[in-house]
Amino acid sequence: MDNLFSRLEELYPEMVEIRRYLHQYPELSFEEEQTPAYIADYHRQLGHDVRTGVGGRGVTAVLRGEKPGPVIALRADFDALPIQENTGLPFASKTDGVMHACGHDGHTAYLLVLAKALQEERHSLSGTVVFIHQHAEEYAPGGAIEMIQDGCLEGVDVIFGTHLWATVPYGTVQYCEGPMMAASDRFHITIRGKGGHGAQPHLTKDAIVIGSQVVTSLQQIVSRRLDPLHSGVLSVGSFEAVNAFNVIAESAKLTGTTRCFNENVRDIFEEEIGKIVHGTCEASGAEADYEYLRGYPPVDNHRDEARFIAECAEKTESVQKTEYMSPSMAGEDYAHYLRHVKGTYFFTGAGHPDWETTYPHHHSKFDIDERAMLTAAQVIGRAVLEYPGPSS
Repeated sequence: MDNLFSRLEELYPEMVEIRRYLHQYPELSFEEEQTPAYIADYHRQLGHDVRTGVGGRGVTAVLRGEKPGPVIALRADFDALPIQENTGLPFASKTDGVMHACGHDGHTAYLLVLAKALQEERHSLSGTVVFIHQHAEEYAPGGAIEMIQDGCLEGVDVIFGTHLWATVPYGTVQYCEGPMMAASDRFHITIRGKGGHGAQPHLTKDAIVIGSQVVTSLQQIVSRRLDPLHSGVLSVGSFEAVNAFNVIAESAKLTGTTRCFNENVRDIFEEEIGKIVHGTCEASGAEADYEYLRGYPPVDNHRDEARFIAECAEKTESVQKTEYMSPSMAGEDYAHYLRHVKGTYFFTGAGHPDWETTYPHHHSKFDIDERAMLTAAQVIGRAVLEYPGPSS
């Protein structure tokens, strides 16, 4: 363990260099080309068995230790977001309208350098490490399910992963047993009324008024149609009905998202939204198209593995605080891995203590305290070396 940690500290400048390089050349979900090629080349130089095009654009690399032991998978995502960067960093994105605004560049950097450090310890390594570099986390259906279908978890006993979390202070590790992140679904509604002159509303079926009624009624699903013991979120994110100031809208489009931790709640959301949309439109003499798209399931951590990661964090010097976290309504397709093998996901704090403002994930000024990459590598590295094998 001392050798691994010392080597990771020595390699930290390389970690930063990789992260900053990737940050300058971000690629959108399902459009990644340079990034997976870079990752594959790095692992090949380490002598790992590499597969490219896994599930589409994913990369896997295998390191076999020289002693028998469990097969441990480590996952990092590498896609970016359609956001124009506004950080002013010297290594800011060189791709117009695309930015690493969620920390996936840091995820990739820490895992690559950890792979190098573990490769140097292969003579004393017990078991096998499978490095899963996943494409397209940001956009459902995501890359995880495709990579799993393409065999990335074959023979794997356990999987570990972390998200560098900018709104949690550097030096903090947050873990959770059971549901940690929510199911993330979206819906699309198109209302078709009858347009007309703004001075003659009685001759129209106003799509804006009908849509406004729908938005208001949707808020009652959580407050009046869900069991109070089952949490849920419903948010309308866009309402589009563009016309001249004196024209009553013939159509309106609404999109939104729901979040929850329970599959039954997902069913309720899908059914109740449809009832409200079609009922409101029928009462107003309008018509509607409604589509509910299921995204990622909840991230549901396995208890023993979650506790194991907490123990690893508590023994790691760069971690000042290990704390149990409340579940987050954010979504993550890491959820799919946990439906196939045991494992856990956790947050590594990446908020810089000296920054006056910490911008949230998916913000044009998002950044991380890069030291969090080293902490992530140390906690995950300790987990690789100390994992006792799959629990019953």
